[in-house]
Amino acid sequence: MTALLVHEAALLPEPPGAPGDSSGRPARAVVMTMGALHEGHAALVRAARAEVGPYGQVVVTVFVNPLQFGPGEDLDRYPRTLDADVLLAGKEGADVVFAPARDEVYPGGEPQVRVSAGPMGERLEGTFRPGHFDGVLTVVAKLLHLTRPDVALYGQKDAQQLALITRMVRDLDFPVRIVGVPTVREPDGLARSSRNVYLSAPERTTALALSRALFAARDRAGAAAGGPRAALAAAERVLHDAGGATPPLELDYVALVDPADFTPVAADGAPYDGEAVLAVAARVGATRLIDNIRLTFGRTP
Repeated sequence: MTALLVHEAALLPEPPGAPGDSSGRPARAVVMTMGALHEGHAALVRAARAEVGPYGQVVVTVFVNPLQFGPGEDLDRYPRTLDADVLLAGKEGADVVFAPARDEVYPGGEPQVRVSAGPMGERLEGTFRPGHFDGVLTVVAKLLHLTRPDVALYGQKDAQQLALITRMVRDLDFPVRIVGVPTVREPDGLARSSRNVYLSAPERTTALALSRALFAARDRAGAAAGGPRAALAAAERVLHDAGGATPPLELDYVALVDPADFTPVAADGAPYDGEAVLAVAARVGATRLIDNIRLTFGRTP
């Protein structure tokens, strides 16, 4: 199918719905992106179509949000491929691609009033990118208002972002349901990301240490002698070795955290029963990458 390209929220068509449909499916699903769509985004669009069914409407937003880029980050070189994005979105089941201009999202310039990410937004990614999540939540809030979805889908690769959006929607009573979609990986294990195109062949080889570290932790968590500390240690060993590669992996953090608030779990070695997120962020050359995996401790997943 071909997706309709729209630049103004006032022009978004109403979801057609199905006459007499009593399935209870949502009428409109939204997938928010910054463009440069890849298979990870395609999986989100397909999941959105499954949510609304054949009669609902899937909207994909494409907006490179300046508020979430810090000084020296890659705003200017971030890939912009709108024509290709519209084609991919339509092929995967989107009805509309909403690609607003900056003035549509931020009339009058950058907003003076913004959404605060609170304490969770200052942890992990927030430590290395101050103000990043305030920018993310502000644009997500704006786009939720502009697109008026019943359900919004986000990738689990950005686990902290997903947790913050879920919390914002709950705390501020947004009338929308948030759905997380599992991370899509390349055949070699690298998490799909629009920034992967920046990696040279040697850099990509080094970058594979991120997923190897996560998988090593998963294997250790499942072992009889495992547990949180053993899982984290297994990941740390892989990442430490990658620090000596050519080119080297420069680690920002690796942490095992509670998925609800991203505070550390079992840091004191105490037993831990439940789900945790093992999150990692690192630079390879000029490219910064993040990844994570969900682990379950204390019981069979």
